[in-house]
Amino acid sequence: MTERQRIRVALAGNPNVGKSVVFNNLTGSHQHVGNWPGKTVEKAEGFCYFDGTEIYIVDLPGTYSLTAYSIEERIARDYLIYEKPDVVVNIVDASNLERNLYLTLQLLELGANVVVALNKVDLLEASGARIDIRLLSERLGVPIVPTVAPKKKGMRELCEAVLAASKQPTRKIVEYSPSVEKYIGRVSELLRGSLPSELNLRWVAVKLLEGDEEVASRVKALVGDEAMRRIDAIRGDFARELGDPETVFAEERYRAIESILEGVVVRARAVTVSDILDQAFLDTAFGIPIFFAIMWIMFQFAFNVSAPFNSLLGDAFAWAAQMLSGATGVPWLDYLLFGDYGVLNGVGTVLSFVPLIMALFFALSMLEDFGYMARAAFLTDKILGKFGLPGRAIISMILGFGCNVPAVYSTRTIPDEKDRIAAIVINPLMLCGARLVFFAAIASALWGRAAGDVLLSLYALGILLSLLVAVVLRKTLLRGESTSFIIELPQYLIPVPRVALSKAWGRAKLFFTKAGKVIFPGILVLGLLAVFTPNLTFTENVEDSIVAYLGRGAQPIFAPLGWDWRFVVAAVFGFVAKEIVLGALALLYGAGEDEIATVIASTHDPLTVYAYMVFILIYVPCLATIAAIKQEAGTKWALFTVAYEILLAYGMAWLVLTVGRLLGV
Repeated sequence: MTERQRIRVALAGNPNVGKSVVFNNLTGSHQHVGNWPGKTVEKAEGFCYFDGTEIYIVDLPGTYSLTAYSIEERIARDYLIYEKPDVVVNIVDASNLERNLYLTLQLLELGANVVVALNKVDLLEASGARIDIRLLSERLGVPIVPTVAPKKKGMRELCEAVLAASKQPTRKIVEYSPSVEKYIGRVSELLRGSLPSELNLRWVAVKLLEGDEEVASRVKALVGDEAMRRIDAIRGDFARELGDPETVFAEERYRAIESILEGVVVRARAVTVSDILDQAFLDTAFGIPIFFAIMWIMFQFAFNVSAPFNSLLGDAFAWAAQMLSGATGVPWLDYLLFGDYGVLNGVGTVLSFVPLIMALFFALSMLEDFGYMARAAFLTDKILGKFGLPGRAIISMILGFGCNVPAVYSTRTIPDEKDRIAAIVINPLMLCGARLVFFAAIASALWGRAAGDVLLSLYALGILLSLLVAVVLRKTLLRGESTSFIIELPQYLIPVPRVALSKAWGRAKLFFTKAGKVIFPGILVLGLLAVFTPNLTFTENVEDSIVAYLGRGAQPIFAPLGWDWRFVVAAVFGFVAKEIVLGALALLYGAGEDEIATVIASTHDPLTVYAYMVFILIYVPCLATIAAIKQEAGTKWALFTVAYEILLAYGMAWLVLTVGRLLGV
């Protein structure tokens, strides 16, 4: 740029420190979100204008370190090394300095030009503690700006500090104990003059001593085999004198952090509300019952709040279909679009339950913003370990309740390959939002006030089956020990309903997009098959249609489960997207939102319907999820997932029916 100066800034920080809020505050509407090249990890970038300067900002993935075990760490590290932003703004949680400064020290090791945004200072002060910011800045050797991101406090001061740092970089070297510095010096001397300018000599020496394989492979190509053998010999001397290098450097960093923080933070000794809440939520005896109670309340809230809105939307679509009847002037097309078995009826039945989806995700967002969902993950860690799953798998499982596709991609943070594949293969058993549409509609109409209990039982069944499948996999195809799980428990915050509602609306918008791209075309194809006979003549009797012919052909396979041909067809079309199941049944039965459960109840008893819901819960993932599994684990595991879920779904549906009948249900 010629007229306006431009600088590049990277935002780095641990997860849950408010990094995204700072990014939104600075960039406003001048931002866009995509994926990093060749990766499914989200990339947010934007810009702002300040004091005659354009500040281009990249929000790096949240990470606890730059060790590059996970894809997020690798992305952050590679961007800082090879893109070399003018300034790195390190967002630090003021209420958890010791943990957050570990990343700060690694940024300084990398030679980055760092400005620290000390966020959440209001929470720290509310607890009665105080930070000497001047002293902390002096010891770290970098500018520090106190901020309260949700209230946009400190944003101007942060921009001022960024501009100043871009003109006068402050690159502080954090020194360790003399015994460690001796080995850093030996490796640095061996590499001097051999590295390109983008690689910081001291940082490379530290990484080679730590045994970073990625850095070692890059350096080997630059210095040759003989130099790498000498470096390995130095690393061997290090290990013999001081112990495991990676452990030693971690201890050195925390020792440095302890020295930096001495006298910087003055804490109050009083018991806080957070302490009291954690005593209850994380209690070994009461934590799990509290978790299930909270989940039950959440489902009851979602059903009760959304019920009148569901009915309103359903009535609106029924009215629209009635008003548009005969609009095309072509009998078969008019019947296809607006008749009892019409596309508008099917799509309307699906969309009429969007308020329920919004209510559920609103409740989940409120719990997440409050800080409870991280506690739920911590609580279930030991349970997962008993089933051979890594603690990190709980994150993808929780994400699976929203959508299995991003949940599958989220397993990239699991370093061990067997752990990762196990987490991928079991994830489609989580009850996602797509299946929730069908389950919610049937449960609320067929079981009334007990609908929340029915829905909760399906969530519980999905979790239980995923754990059982994990046990089998880890004892057969994926033998091995699970990795440990580290999670930082965020501070409790009063959730903002406006923010939670915004997240819920975001889910609803995705649902509407999917309705246009997947659900509508799927139901349209089904509708065409439902209004034409095998001889391709128009019929208003769905019993004579192509789809009835196909359904009856496959019905014997599902006869032990008590299905009629409509259930068969709806399940087959649900392979494209699970939302289609409800729309397909509405179309095939010629029923609207208020009638579908009544019609189904007249042809199937509640036990059979529940067994059908169990089948839909378990059987093949949607096409998008299968594609994600193929991308992340390979074709073999994608096919394996499809095969085992079909067999498991059939077996569980049959078991529900058999046991239910024996018990006289």
